[in-house]
Amino acid sequence: MSSSLSVAANRALIELDDPELAARSQQGDRRALETLINRYRRFARAKGRGYFLVGGDADDVEQEALIGLYKAARDFRPEYQASFRAFAELCITRQIITAIKTATRQKHQPLNQYVSISGVRGSDDPGERSVEDLLTQHHGSDPAEQVLSGERVATLRVSMAELLSGLEVDVLRLYVEGKSYQEIGDHLGRHVKSIDNALQRIKRKLDTRLQAEAAEFALA
Repeated sequence: MSSSLSVAANRALIELDDPELAARSQQGDRRALETLINRYRRFARAKGRGYFLVGGDADDVEQEALIGLYKAARDFRPEYQASFRAFAELCITRQIITAIKTATRQKHQPLNQYVSISGVRGSDDPGERSVEDLLTQHHGSDPAEQVLSGERVATLRVSMAELLSGLEVDVLRLYVEGKSYQEIGDHLGRHVKSIDNALQRIKRKLDTRLQAEAAEFALA
């Protein structure tokens, strides 16, 4: 009898919307919390795949993503006028980036081991560029040739260590700092054509990752 009641209770929870589950979990309903976490577990994992944690592995990043998801369930308020999914994405991203920064500081390594594709602006220097600038620059004024739209760009996070070669990381870092092709070439001892080719490869790789992540989110 108690088993049947438990099944019925779980089924009732599954039918609740996100705000109601969040509200119940904040009131101490453990089953509501578990239901909400399970509903977005795949989404959190998909977000975590776009990052590399210094000294860690995929499981560590996934754990940070789930911590971010838990914080979203704990802190969500309907008056935020945002969906739980959007709020969860924000919390997950913040949690992962905080973990990356902490791990990087501990290893005394530069923060360029990860990049937000919407930008890596570390100062107010107008000469700095975002990665979005690279992906939507004048190589194609035709919208069909602009590889990524601003909205899609803003959702993508890529792992530099996993995605790009050493040369490509250096080229992208200097490009984001505002260096010209010639300046990048001089700094790296490469011909300007080599720099242009590297940037084109970066664009293709980022586009491929974006499409893969978009597909993952669609399944989440």
